[in-house]
Amino acid sequence: MTERVEGIKTVVACGDDRTKNTIISTKKTAPEDDPSSIVDVDSIEAINKRTWSEKWAEYRKKPGSFIMFILVHLATLITVLSIGFLLVYVLVKGIPNLNADIFSWEYTSDNCSLVPALINTIYMTLLSLLIAGPIGIFAAIYLVEYAKTGNKLVGVVRITAETLTGIPSIVYGLFGMLFFTNACGLRLSLISGALTLAIMVLPVIMRTTEEALMAVPKSYREGSFGLGAGKLRTVFKVVLPSAVPGILSGIILATGRIVGETAALIYTAGSVAKMATKLTDSTRTLAVHMYLLSKEGLHTDQGYATAVVLLVLVVLINFASDKIAGKVAADKAN
Repeated sequence: MTERVEGIKTVVACGDDRTKNTIISTKKTAPEDDPSSIVDVDSIEAINKRTWSEKWAEYRKKPGSFIMFILVHLATLITVLSIGFLLVYVLVKGIPNLNADIFSWEYTSDNCSLVPALINTIYMTLLSLLIAGPIGIFAAIYLVEYAKTGNKLVGVVRITAETLTGIPSIVYGLFGMLFFTNACGLRLSLISGALTLAIMVLPVIMRTTEEALMAVPKSYREGSFGLGAGKLRTVFKVVLPSAVPGILSGIILATGRIVGETAALIYTAGSVAKMATKLTDSTRTLAVHMYLLSKEGLHTDQGYATAVVLLVLVVLINFASDKIAGKVAADKAN
């Protein structure tokens, strides 16, 4: 049965590629029942190859298009300049302050080492994703694959998830302090912070996974069912592998939010500058470490150096995730 399911994946994928090739190679194509959806490839290529004089003549006839052209390019320029300024500012301020002392294994008031905070950040990220990842992915599978169409519960869950995504992190921190730290008796600890962050990133993982599953063509499922595969096998052998790039995108977003979180962790994980040896130890992450150094005003240079390390860590995480997603997509295409 496994070979037959894998076979249908290959056939459907090839069929999809042939469909794309047909659309690209055809000058004008449209279904008989929808003549308005005509694809004119030559016209699209001609628009992309117009000279500036031709574009200007077109803009003079349609001032609205010229205004949109200016606004779009202005927004792009502002975004690029803002990001570039922040990166250059952090690097210029932080790189000169990187030294051997800041990478000492133990923190002291003299060296302000970031190594314990770096290790704690890795612990916090892995533990939070380990809790939120499976719950979010399986919840999305239920909403897309098993819940009936028009189910009111699905609508309530989606609205709730979107609402939770927009709640400030300080609210999550207060909830974690009241529930996990006080009511559950976990105190300021690694597990309290991880549980709070898991609740915070759960809507992100669930919604991105849901969108990724909904993007998988129905023909994949129909082909698998036609070969005799059951619902469970179809979901885990056909649908989920096709949605892996989208799921990884949600995990990347969740990872970035966990690594850069400060407010929620101050109230739940604490600020002890030691490496956690057990789940009940109070810890501080890189973001909290940077915040406390800047707040004190005595170690601002070390705070900038910590910002550089935090920036590099986020870039490495995104780079590794993109590589994994690309490898998965390439293996699926092959």
